[in-house]
Amino acid sequence: MPRLATIWRLGVKELYSLRADPVLLALILWAFSFGVYGAGSGISHELHNASIGIVDEDRSQLSARIRDALLPPQFQPPELIGYAEIDPGLDKGRYTFVMVIPSRFQADAIAGRHPAIQLNIDATAMMQAGIGSGYIQNIVAQEAATFLGTGGGAAPVGLETRMAFNPNLDSGWFTGVMELINNVTMLSIILTGAALIREREHGTIEHLLVMPVTPTEIMLAKVWANAGVILVAVGLSLWLVIEHALAMPIAGSVPLFLAGVALYLFSSSAIGIFLATIARSMPQFGLLLMLVVLPMNLLSGGMTPVESQPALLQHLMQGVASTHFVGFSQAILYRGAGFDIVWPQFVAVAAIGVVFLTVAGLRFRRSIAALR
Repeated sequence: MPRLATIWRLGVKELYSLRADPVLLALILWAFSFGVYGAGSGISHELHNASIGIVDEDRSQLSARIRDALLPPQFQPPELIGYAEIDPGLDKGRYTFVMVIPSRFQADAIAGRHPAIQLNIDATAMMQAGIGSGYIQNIVAQEAATFLGTGGGAAPVGLETRMAFNPNLDSGWFTGVMELINNVTMLSIILTGAALIREREHGTIEHLLVMPVTPTEIMLAKVWANAGVILVAVGLSLWLVIEHALAMPIAGSVPLFLAGVALYLFSSSAIGIFLATIARSMPQFGLLLMLVVLPMNLLSGGMTPVESQPALLQHLMQGVASTHFVGFSQAILYRGAGFDIVWPQFVAVAAIGVVFLTVAGLRFRRSIAALR
């Protein structure tokens, strides 16, 4: 078919143009390798290596048990300090936590007087402060109950907790994959938009206009070429970085996930073309990119659950393909969902993609007509 052949040849031209752009090639390489690896290995939502000082005025067996229970890797070895060192230690960031155990703490506990331990927290270390206070509270309560002999009684209600899909509560399993998913949105919009603006800035768009090609063929060529590059990069990143370098388990079908990525890329690439028809230069395109990509990544369920957002915003985000993309990606990669579960989200992505492609095509035709 001549039209398909034309789209193929124009797409191959796009690949040659991308090969000649070292900046975009470096961005693709970084986003799907070091960017994913850094997010999966460097960002942690667990308590790790927290610094703690202890003012132990009691020097009893119970206070020693509490001190010895603060173990790595959650905590650094506790340091025994004096009262005068509390404020300087917190002010200089030397300690995240400072625990003050009062005198006669053990005696009052045995007598049933319910003594209190003061815990001073440097809340500028926000994540460690919130998680660590809960850790310390549980450790103190458990050690006190064991020491006093009150920890062996049966509770009136038993709670058995089973962690599904991430039994060790390792946040790296989440952050690495989500970085990959977010980069798909970012790179697909950047590559297609930059390809169109590059044609305009280099003057090659006029060359295309004198050829027997239609605006639809030009647009579809840019979409399939850039989407193909990203699809290959996603597959390699999933295999080399996620599964091997980070050793993160993939629960579901990788081919099913890649099929969903390919479907989503046509929608997100259309957004890139639409933005490129509005922007007159790469700096303007970069500014528009921040206004579009950041809200898409923040509100699509990758960083905050959609259910925790205001009801109106939830309804609005259902009309954005990235929301459904994040939903079926998490279902496939984390929970091992099959096509029988995620097909409604596939249909939603396809429907939204058709709408975006149509709107982008109309806008692209108008911008081409203005150049004739």
